[in-house]
Amino acid sequence: MVKRIGYIGLGFMGKPIAKNLMKAGYPLIVHNRSQAAVEELVNEGAERADSPRAIAEASDVVFTNLPDTPDVEQVVFGEKGIIEGCHKEMIYIDNSTIKPETAREIAAALAERGARALDAPVSGGDVGATAGTLAIMVGGSEDAFKEAKPIFKAMGKTITYVGESGAGQVAKACNQIMVAAQMVAMGELLLLAEKTGVNPERVIEAIKGGAAQCWTLDNKPPRLFAGNRSPGFKAYMQHKDLGIVLDTARAYGMPLPATAVNQQLFEAMLQLGMRDLDNSAVIGALEAMSGIQLTSH
Repeated sequence: MVKRIGYIGLGFMGKPIAKNLMKAGYPLIVHNRSQAAVEELVNEGAERADSPRAIAEASDVVFTNLPDTPDVEQVVFGEKGIIEGCHKEMIYIDNSTIKPETAREIAAALAERGARALDAPVSGGDVGATAGTLAIMVGGSEDAFKEAKPIFKAMGKTITYVGESGAGQVAKACNQIMVAAQMVAMGELLLLAEKTGVNPERVIEAIKGGAAQCWTLDNKPPRLFAGNRSPGFKAYMQHKDLGIVLDTARAYGMPLPATAVNQQLFEAMLQLGMRDLDNSAVIGALEAMSGIQLTSH
């Protein structure tokens, strides 16, 4: 039997994911604070619900994709929340990036009511969400993961069961360490080339064939050279995610010195009015510090 899916949070990532679930043939019911996104999906065949509780009552699988930990807590535990409508054998899947301990708390609370929970944050930005090629890192019951895997295949390309509840969020925290480091390193190398009078585009071409090759260098420089700093993943979200990383590390007594510095660079972006630009636009904070601008060659 085809599972009935509820999706809460139709933002930059959630809306294209929800559309891919519909394209895969899953009946979809949606809820979102902004009604424009709801109307768009209803026009494409989804149903609407007036609360997270109503979504849970009507669905076999409930997704959330929300900005931050407090948003997820409100949707799950708040008035007319998911926990009020959950039922035995329902699977709750959170695509948000939140604190691992919160993912564990939600899983335990839902388990008391017979429901199962998977923390399943994603990576790949709006491009991956639209193309259905996201990397999905999953924590929770392995049986629930196996049951949900066909659904994940409608959303992503790399689908990995990492471990028990919270493990998916830990994997996402590790992912964000690397993403931020790559964005900052790319900005530094481009500006060093610019400052020394060497063509940055040719530098990228040269180093992509060696040990520096990575997704960031494959995808981001052409946008920067074209002056396009519009978001695939907004800087303020990168800043928020690094806060989760550092809070988690602090709870375990783990120093992360490079990540702490990188978060400060994203903090500088926020203070410079760049919060809604792409995370690769951290080069803008470096430009302000170095007194040089990246130019197109």
